[in-house]
Amino acid sequence: MPDFAISPPAQPSVAIVGSKARFPVRRIFCVGRNYADHAREMGADPDREPPFFFTKPGDTVIDDGAALPFPSATSNLHYEAELVAAIGTGGRDIPAERALAHVWGYAAGNDLTRRDLQAKAKEMRRPWDMGKGFDNSAPCGPLLPVAEHGHPDGSARLTCAVNGAVTQETTLDQMIWPLPDIIAFLSAQVELRPGDLIYTGTPAGVGALKAGDTCVVAIEGVGQVSTRIT
Repeated sequence: MPDFAISPPAQPSVAIVGSKARFPVRRIFCVGRNYADHAREMGADPDREPPFFFTKPGDTVIDDGAALPFPSATSNLHYEAELVAAIGTGGRDIPAERALAHVWGYAAGNDLTRRDLQAKAKEMRRPWDMGKGFDNSAPCGPLLPVAEHGHPDGSARLTCAVNGAVTQETTLDQMIWPLPDIIAFLSAQVELRPGDLIYTGTPAGVGALKAGDTCVVAIEGVGQVSTRIT
């Protein structure tokens, strides 16, 4: 065991349904514009764009029920409801037809975004890191293990509600690139490893959150993640 000059940081992790054990998080990969209606909402053409990815640090993940102080450096915090897939078996150049065998479990997630910072970065052709990878920007509900519950059905309903009012609603089969293709594309660019989370994109209806709001992302047959903005 090596000696460290400072105490090592805590291991990020997410809860697991029906277990006291937790799932360790290594990296968080996010798919951009993976629902046609959201791509159009953001001014892109969903028919011509292959999947692209951005990342969040592993320690941006927070649990269901967390209270999140309104983030600094923004006046336009947005929710983005997403299905999260947790990788249990790593690999490189994973074929799409074998990709789901690498998934350990699923959860509901929220890709929180400082939209004003992201928009400014786009305008200046700079990276999105400060718009996407800020502290506590990756709420994630408890993981539902595939070994016990299988994979979610494509007809499963994905919703986001702010203070009880539904703001986003779709089904998982509306993804431009389904999860097997996402894993195949991503693993051709980087080696996936156990502990990686993949946020699979959000549908149309993204919008702003303010202090006092409660945002709930729910996926039929998977679970939910609730975040309160303080």
